Amino acid sequence: MNMKNLALAAAVGSLLSMGATTTAVAGDKAADKEKCYGVAMAGKNDCAANGHSCAGQSKTDKDPTEWKYVPKGECEKMGGTTAPGKKM
Repeated sequence: MNMKNLALAAAVGSLLSMGATTTAVAGDKAADKEKCYGVAMAGKNDCAANGHSCAGQSKTDKDPTEWKYVPKGECEKMGGTTAPGKKM
C-alpha cells in the first residue's frame, strides 16, 4: 500500500470512528430529552412539521404543531405539551 492510500484509509477510519462515537453520545442525550410542542419560537424548531423538512423553518412563535427538544419533565413547566396540538 502506498503512502497516499494509507493516509486515505486512516482518514476514512478516523471519520467512521468519530461518527460512531457521536451517535452513541447523541443517543445518550436523547434519553434525557422529550419533544415539546408549542414552545418553539419562529425559526427555532428542532425538526420537520407543517410541510417543511427540517429545523429552523417554523414561521410563528409557539405554534402548537411545531416542537423542540427540552429536558425531560420541563415541557409543561414551559407552557408546552408532549403531544402535537392543532394548527392555529
